[in-house]
Amino acid sequence: MAARACRRRARRRKASMVYAAPMTQETAFGIADRAFDTIAECIRRQARQRPAAPALSDGETALSYGALDARMDRVAAALQRDGLAPGEAIALCAAPSVAQATLFLGALRAGAVVAPLAPGSTPASLARMLADAQATRLFVDAGSEAEFAGNALPRTRLDADLEAWLAPEGTSPRPVEIHPESPFNIIYSSGTTGEPKGIVQPHGMRWAHVRRGLPYGYGPGAVTLLATPLYSNTTLVVFFPSLAFGGEVVLTRKFDALAYLQLAQRVHATHTMLVPVQYQRLMAHEQFDRFDLSAFRLKFCTSAPFPAALKAEVLRRWPGGLVEFYGMTEGGGTCILEAHLHRDKLHTVGKPAPGTDTRLIDDAGHELAAGATGEVVGHSPGMMVGYHRRPDATREAEWFDATGKRFIRTGDIGRFDADGFLVLLDRRKDMIISGGFNIYPSDLEAQLREHPAVTDAAVVGVPSAQWGETPVAFVVCRPGHAAEARALRDWLNARVGKTQRLAALHLVDELPRSAIGKVLKRELRERHAAMAPCRP
Repeated sequence: MAARACRRRARRRKASMVYAAPMTQETAFGIADRAFDTIAECIRRQARQRPAAPALSDGETALSYGALDARMDRVAAALQRDGLAPGEAIALCAAPSVAQATLFLGALRAGAVVAPLAPGSTPASLARMLADAQATRLFVDAGSEAEFAGNALPRTRLDADLEAWLAPEGTSPRPVEIHPESPFNIIYSSGTTGEPKGIVQPHGMRWAHVRRGLPYGYGPGAVTLLATPLYSNTTLVVFFPSLAFGGEVVLTRKFDALAYLQLAQRVHATHTMLVPVQYQRLMAHEQFDRFDLSAFRLKFCTSAPFPAALKAEVLRRWPGGLVEFYGMTEGGGTCILEAHLHRDKLHTVGKPAPGTDTRLIDDAGHELAAGATGEVVGHSPGMMVGYHRRPDATREAEWFDATGKRFIRTGDIGRFDADGFLVLLDRRKDMIISGGFNIYPSDLEAQLREHPAVTDAAVVGVPSAQWGETPVAFVVCRPGHAAEARALRDWLNARVGKTQRLAALHLVDELPRSAIGKVLKRELRERHAAMAPCRP
């Protein structure tokens, strides 16, 4: 037993020194030499040269590159048969599966714009997203179909009707011309009330994500294990490069720490993308150190604050390198922290990625000098077209320098240290990131104000051992209207998506405000820490 443990530790020490297999011209299939290409064509090349190589699996279904390419053709041809024109949107609402991934990829080959929707959203929110995307067809699974009851949009069940809907085997779709500026997908970032806001990402932005993967060891022999959903940009920034370079992608329907560890060991996973709360749960699992994870080359993280102490623990106990991406679904300024190479910079989010331009501006929009603190703005080859059908919101998200160069505003406040690493200090926007998902307090506040007993409300994010952050509400009742905190919280939680539910609700006489009337949310967070929360 002791000898076996020593051998395992030796394997882990050896693996921890190898962060990425070299990407040769042969394994990269010329990606480094092409200014632009589509992911669908990258998969086509893999299928022609390595048709039997594994491409996708989900525990029930597995496809080789040859089979994946052929199925993508059948999806694209079926959409064209149904009258879809390039640039039109389809909506996809389902749990991660080979069927979902194949539908997404095949739709891209047809020139469709894919709008992946979160199954955990409320029916009302899903209806608004469908309408906003102007989707011509909807694809669902058994877990999400009921949320669209009464919707007249043509619908196909991925787990029941897909085979009958597909074009016959051997069918080839009509070629579609795709340019870097052509829309690729619409990612919806929030919305329980009001009009949803969709982020339109072009093909050129996704191609930039693929090229960013050149040094990361994707390719034949690599196995990327994904435990986050395909409607999230967090997942997609790793999913597409893994396939473009010819690696295998293993999908899981739901994250469970023990099941993840068992699967990672069984498939000899080399790459993964996880959000900080998932890393926390894995590190806390009592059986973590029993698993052989020595095949890992790189682990990625994005979407939420990643505590330095947790990064250090992952580096200490999990073989392979650790890379943190800082950026937005909207694109623009991306910073990369190769934590295994910069162990003294774990409190930062790294340096601006090659080919990007990240700056800091003040409240008036003036660029700041080195060493100053301000809002982070960025420009890169990967930037959104804009918010779908929301030119006003798009303008608010943009900043232009003196030469007219376009940047995306992050809403985050930070500063660069003497070595050029970005240190984040606070978020200008009040967005809450819970379990890797974005929650906008204004949505929850608007919903709370619809209750007849509520006159005012503020929602803040507070630390959570389980989710990283979780929303908590402070509510002022109307004069003469009695309300009970637990009942109000339950009322709201029944009306919002699963990821948006309040952990606590406090009744207060008034909200603390500044001299100009702004709610002092930092004070509310401090007040919550000193109060007993309302619990089930």
